[in-house]
Amino acid sequence: MKYRDYYAAMGLERNASAADIKKAYRKLAHQFHPDVSKDPLAKEKFQEVGEAYAVLKDPEKRTAYDELGKPAAGERVRPPPEWQRNFHTDEAGFDDVDLADLFAAFSRGQHGGAGRRSAPARGQDFETSAPITLEQSYGGGEIDVRAELPEIDQNGLPHRVSRTFRITVPAGAVNGQRLRLGGKGGPGVNGGPAGDLYVVLQLQAHPLYRVSGADLYMDLQLAPWEAVLGAVVRVPTLAGPVELTIKPGTTARQQLRLGGRGMRNADGSSGALIAQVVISVPASVSDAERALYQQLAAASGFNPRAGRA
Repeated sequence: MKYRDYYAAMGLERNASAADIKKAYRKLAHQFHPDVSKDPLAKEKFQEVGEAYAVLKDPEKRTAYDELGKPAAGERVRPPPEWQRNFHTDEAGFDDVDLADLFAAFSRGQHGGAGRRSAPARGQDFETSAPITLEQSYGGGEIDVRAELPEIDQNGLPHRVSRTFRITVPAGAVNGQRLRLGGKGGPGVNGGPAGDLYVVLQLQAHPLYRVSGADLYMDLQLAPWEAVLGAVVRVPTLAGPVELTIKPGTTARQQLRLGGRGMRNADGSSGALIAQVVISVPASVSDAERALYQQLAAASGFNPRAGRA
C-alpha cells in the first residue's frame, strides 16, 4: 500500500497534541471547504484533511499509523507484523489496499484479533462523477455509472472493486447536481449500515447549443436574401423543431428569442432559446448567380461602411 503523510497534510509535527490536531483540522476544514474556498483543488484538499484527521484524532489509529515510520509520500510501505496477525493475512495481502480504507476497517481488525467487538459503525460515503448530454439533462433518462468502491474480504481487509449502477437522471437536471444512492457506498463495520454513493452530474458541451442558466443560445445561419426579404425557417429545439419567422431587414448578430424553448427550471418553468443571426454567404456561385449578384451590386446604393472613416 502507498504511504500518505497525514501530518504534512495538516501542517503538524509528529509530536502534535490532540488539541493541536483538532485546532489544525478546524482551521483547514474551513479554509478548504468547497462552499468557501475559491481554490480549484479545494475539494481534494478538504477530503485529504478529513482523511488525515479521522486517523490522527483516534489514539489507536494514530499509534498504528506511526508504526508505519516516515517514508516519502506515495512510497510503498510494509505493514508491521501485528497488522498481519490482526487481519489474518500476509504482506502481499495489503498490496492493493488503500490506506484510507484500511484505517476505516482498522478498529474492526484490531478488536477482532483480541476477541472483542466494537460498536457498529456506518460505512464511508463516496462520490463519483457521471457525464450527461444536454438531451438527458432536458428530458431525463437512464445512464450507467461506474465507481471504484471498497469491499471487505474474508480477512476483514478492504479492496477496491469496480461496480456499475444504472441510475435515472431526472428531467431538468443541472450541471453539478448530486444524486444520492443510499447504501451503495462503503460497507458498514460490525453490522453497521453501508454508506451512500453520491453521483455528481457533469453536463457535456453540445455541438449546437450553449447553456447559460436555463437559457440556450445557438447560431442561426441565414442566407443574405432571407435576411433582406424575410423568411420562415425551421429551428431545432430540444423539444422538436419549430418554425421561426424572420422579418425583412434582419441583421447579423441580432438575437431572436423563443420563450419556453430552453432548459427546465426546478419550478417547472422553462428558459428561452435565443437564436443569434449569422449571415452566411455561398463559398462558390454559378455563372448565373454571379451575374445576378453583379446586377444587384450595380443597382443597389447600399453601403455598409457609410459614415465610417
